[in-house]
Amino acid sequence: MKRKIIFYSNYFLDFYSKQDSKTKEKIDFVLDLIRNVERVPIKFLKYLEGTDGLYEVRVLTNKKSIRIFSFFDEGNLIILINCFTKKKYKTPKNELEIGIRLKEEYFSEKLERKSK
Repeated sequence: MKRKIIFYSNYFLDFYSKQDSKTKEKIDFVLDLIRNVERVPIKFLKYLEGTDGLYEVRVLTNKKSIRIFSFFDEGNLIILINCFTKKKYKTPKNELEIGIRLKEEYFSEKLERKSK
């Protein structure tokens, strides 16, 4: 099984480009795992309750805990949207709201493209 990972807009790529090489390696490792492993451990990909299909990709380094919001589309497609460095135990409400908004934006744009 191979999942296709795509990026919605430049949110993920902008975040990724600002990371040091070690952090990029960790992110790449986790994304490869998600692409290739059928049952991804919750340590790396977790469903966020009450978000209507939002997941967080979890990347842990020695110095920081990175979260990349994503969701599935058409079965095995993962769309990476906003990213942030988690500073507290609880996911910040404003980041969650951004993730939900971006997911809605993605599907709304997709529907628009199909209707043209």
